[in-house]
Amino acid sequence: MDSTKTLPVAVIGAGPIGLAAAAHLLERGLEPLILEAGPSAGAAIEQWRHIRLFSPWQYNIDAAAVRLLEASGWESPGPTALPYGGELIDNYLTPLAALPAISSQLQTGSRVIAVTRAGMDKTHTRYRENTPFIVRVEHADGETRDHAVAGVIDASGTWSTRNPLGTSGLPAIGEDSAASRISSPLPDVTGRDRASFAGRLVLVVGAGHSAANTLINLADLAKEEPGTRILWAVRGESASKVYGGGDADGLPARGQLGARLRRLVEAGTIQLHTGFGISSLKSLASHVTVGSVDGRTLEADVVVPCTGFRPDLGILRELRLNLDPAVEAPTELGPLIDPEFHSCGTVPPHGAALLAHPDQDFYIVGMKSYGRAPTFLLATGYEQVRSVAAALAGDREAADTVQLELPETSVCSSDAGTSCDVPAAAAASESSCCAALEPVLVGFPTGLSHGRSRDHN
Repeated sequence: MDSTKTLPVAVIGAGPIGLAAAAHLLERGLEPLILEAGPSAGAAIEQWRHIRLFSPWQYNIDAAAVRLLEASGWESPGPTALPYGGELIDNYLTPLAALPAISSQLQTGSRVIAVTRAGMDKTHTRYRENTPFIVRVEHADGETRDHAVAGVIDASGTWSTRNPLGTSGLPAIGEDSAASRISSPLPDVTGRDRASFAGRLVLVVGAGHSAANTLINLADLAKEEPGTRILWAVRGESASKVYGGGDADGLPARGQLGARLRRLVEAGTIQLHTGFGISSLKSLASHVTVGSVDGRTLEADVVVPCTGFRPDLGILRELRLNLDPAVEAPTELGPLIDPEFHSCGTVPPHGAALLAHPDQDFYIVGMKSYGRAPTFLLATGYEQVRSVAAALAGDREAADTVQLELPETSVCSSDAGTSCDVPAAAAASESSCCAALEPVLVGFPTGLSHGRSRDHN
């Protein structure tokens, strides 16, 4: 960034990863320009503040952000406690965003609509790497303005672009017309959104942790509202992937989530329908009829779409990107996280070198860097932005030195080939990674060795 070092670095998104990126840039002597579409930091998390994370506080806060906060007298939450989304906002993101060093650079209500190079579309090559970026923003005052910046860190996430209910990557026939019968991806069924679910027939669609959380919350609601009935539809031939590794899961709360869900299905509280690929939705006056590709139908009052998310790449149309053709993650990261083959959270720690694109000094980080893959963890994103900030500051040695340190206790794994199917206790005896007293470079095992491909083997 030598030719543009007087310009700020744009950080798109003020969620956990975006604010962490800003903190690391500040430590490197670089000026961040933080652009958040929502009304406040963590606006997307606000939509699921009622959901408890299955990873403890120690993996959900960033080191550079903590250093900024502690200088102001902030006290870190207990490292082993499991925070709710609301606690992540109230006890971490809001205090971080309020710090003068951050708040002075944060513009809320500012939606990025395009990123390009000044005076160049993506077809121009000459002098490209020395030309500033232009970030076009719709601001809260109603004006659209262009901002010249030296680099761009896109941490905008994927919350605003959920996957459709239909198969083949397309909305089911009639899905748009049935929108009034489709809830948000993570509704607060026992709280804010209770009236929409109490005493009703609810169909949850999806095979991830969002589905598991929603199903369990609906089961709690059904105890208080006996007329509440719960259907669950998954495309696969079994729900074993959602049940996870149980006691073998490196994150105990995640294993407990799956085990509880299995018990609810076995008890008949939740009616599971496997192999149910949705082909159509027909909205009627009193309910919606959901059709499967094999001709089966289900009727429901409301449908909850826990189908995952995909990145919004439209704002990056004029940039030169290098994306995996399957999952739309950076090319080198894609094969490591492709859900067709990987369902575990064990991904090698990675940074700027792996995340780089042909347009120099542009990076996609956080959940958006995982494209359509669902296994992102905040700890991984924090290491991404530490490395990216170092790269933007010209410190290639720090950028290329992976520093993600996960304590061996309960998260041990040997290597990518075995970490998903070896319980932590077993791995301790088979791998030297758990013998060391210092932190080791490992990921989170979940007890599963394959992704979606496992359903067909």
